[in-house]
Amino acid sequence: MHRTAFVGLRLTPGQRRRCFGLLRSAGDVWACVLEVNAWRRRRHDAPLVGYQQLCGELAASGPGTFAELDTTGARSVLRRFSDAWFAAAKRRKDGDVSARFPRRRRALVPVRWYHGTFTLDGLRVRIRTAKGTSPLWVRLAREVPYPVEQVRSVTLRCEGGRLFLDVTAEVPVAVYPPGEEPDPGRVAGVDLGIIHPYAVAGPDGEGLLVSGRAIRAEHRMHLADTKSRHRAVSRRAPKPGQKGSRRWRQYRRRARLVQGRHRRRVRQAQHEAARTVVSWAVRQRVGVLHVGDPRGVLDIPAGRRHNLRLRQWQIGRLLQVLTDKATLAGISVRLVDERGTSSTCPACHRRVPKPRGRTLSCPHCAFSGHRDLVAAASIATRVPGGGSTTPAAVVLPEVVTHRRAGRHLPGAGRSRRDPRRPPGAARGSVGPRRPAPPPGGESLAPTARIHDTHRKPGER
Repeated sequence: MHRTAFVGLRLTPGQRRRCFGLLRSAGDVWACVLEVNAWRRRRHDAPLVGYQQLCGELAASGPGTFAELDTTGARSVLRRFSDAWFAAAKRRKDGDVSARFPRRRRALVPVRWYHGTFTLDGLRVRIRTAKGTSPLWVRLAREVPYPVEQVRSVTLRCEGGRLFLDVTAEVPVAVYPPGEEPDPGRVAGVDLGIIHPYAVAGPDGEGLLVSGRAIRAEHRMHLADTKSRHRAVSRRAPKPGQKGSRRWRQYRRRARLVQGRHRRRVRQAQHEAARTVVSWAVRQRVGVLHVGDPRGVLDIPAGRRHNLRLRQWQIGRLLQVLTDKATLAGISVRLVDERGTSSTCPACHRRVPKPRGRTLSCPHCAFSGHRDLVAAASIATRVPGGGSTTPAAVVLPEVVTHRRAGRHLPGAGRSRRDPRRPPGAARGSVGPRRPAPPPGGESLAPTARIHDTHRKPGER
């Protein structure tokens, strides 16, 4: 299978200028394809979307049309456009009317070079440019984690105002000693969430809870920091009429750097959480992971759903990262219907009101258990492609392993509380620990103040 490493670049001002020139030239290629298809659409002709047809149009344009961008880099842009168009066509054919064809211009488009068109020499990479231009050598910020003979392509891209190189390599699937390989007969259920990105219920009464409170705090504090930063610079911030000035460019560059740093922090924490799940599954010799697919909540009308919470959840990203790491470890991932797993009692199969905390308590049969682990255990019994019923008996975990993701985030420590938050900001917190009450039943807690709302005029 193929894996991609995200590597930063250390560039001189001249190299940085040339790299951005390549990305802008790729954006010109993208814009040309959109313009050609707009002309054909006005003439009621079929659009040019096939890769071979687009390459023919590129060859007819002649050399040197897109500055230093060579033919290989321009063809990678055409491949990206063709794949996006056919992916949208497939989604619309399957009934997804929200799918849109690529018709928006882009200032910077990633450029890819395949094996044989670039040179990787330690920390230096030679990027191919157009004929007649000087060669472009760039320096990597760290070592590539793959052998040189396994690298298949490199992609130049810009994120948050910084330049990166995606190094893609063909990595073999993990090989285990006899008797230690994953067993396809051992199935574990995985429930996706916000507080716990992954809750796993294994086949032998083993469970795993990966806490994502630090990730949630990073989202919240990033939003709060952004608002406070906007208030602090509101007086000296550029006005709408100043767009394009030096102050405007500096302001936007700072905002892109902060946003890019936030995305990289969250992405790394998501990788840590997925790696924790896969490592646990390898130790338990789990061969199949049944993952509940919660993407149905995206179909809820906007007035009834929490848009900010769903956007910060990044469901597809969690599924992609977990599937990638599990496939590399030789573990199969299957998506199942997770509807009702967090609101149905596994003992009496009756609907349970949504709890305020993480403990699910059934008012009908007095069952009690961790809400996410109950959902994961129910997901493990469901069949991919089936309905929302649970055909087999649910085996709840008896031994639960707790892990945390995002130790690198600012303020994250050994505490389970959200970092970087004031002590009284967490609603529903247990508060400071107090000693247990004495045997006589007297409480050591301070006496509560009862506020009388029915006062006479003049009373306090």
